[in-house]
Amino acid sequence: MILTTTPSVEGRVILDYLGIVFGEVVSGVDFVRDMAASFRDIFGGRSRSYEDELQQARQEALEELEQRAAALGADAVVGIDVDYEVLGSGNGMLMVTVSGTAVRLG
Repeated sequence: MILTTTPSVEGRVILDYLGIVFGEVVSGVDFVRDMAASFRDIFGGRSRSYEDELQQARQEALEELEQRAAALGADAVVGIDVDYEVLGSGNGMLMVTVSGTAVRLG
């Protein structure tokens, strides 16, 4: 399965547009990571725990998008967009949403 942010796949012709597909992941951030991140905020530096959580959530959302496209018989998903949101009363939830158009290639 080809996943791309571009509107087409170079060297290939889009034969059919099968519809918009999505992948969504909502992930909670735990207390230990919050504490580690708060120390990073105070002393400077990158929060590796949050970066890891973000990368994992993005990967899971892309895998879900790919599975949904495959269920439609797609060869590729074009025009992929990735969005991030922070949710919850204490901003303790991370939501990653990916969307794109499932297509059949020639």
